[in-house]
Amino acid sequence: MYVVCLRYANDSLEAEDILQIGFVKVFTKSHLFSDHGSLEGWIRKIMVNTAIEVQRKNKISYVEPLENEITHQRTHHTEGDHLHYKDLITLIHQLPIGYRTVFNLYAIEGYTHKEIAEMLRISEGNSKSQLSRARQWLQTRLLKIEALTL
Repeated sequence: MYVVCLRYANDSLEAEDILQIGFVKVFTKSHLFSDHGSLEGWIRKIMVNTAIEVQRKNKISYVEPLENEITHQRTHHTEGDHLHYKDLITLIHQLPIGYRTVFNLYAIEGYTHKEIAEMLRISEGNSKSQLSRARQWLQTRLLKIEALTL
């Protein structure tokens, strides 16, 4: 569950805080768990919702201008020019927080734009826009990395 929290946090300390708050919720609300789904899925959902609550508490905006630049950290490659899983995760973590949150919820967690909009209290259009911008941001960075390795 730490890895789930880390996808939404700005750093490892924030991820640890989210994890701790999430597990307190798991233990205090364990009576709400039904046997119709998996325990892991139920806990994962609590962790994701807790991460979103922390972002909301910290007044994170889910609307990021496309021009918002993050300095690119060159990733290290071994065995040719293939992008490795760790490199991709590092790149995703460099996304602006609004892009990253929507990207994680949609592409990794499997939520619909309607569900994301409700969770983040944004419009479906905003969710779709943030996902599109996240993909464009990642594609641009991947092309830069590819150009560097040639």
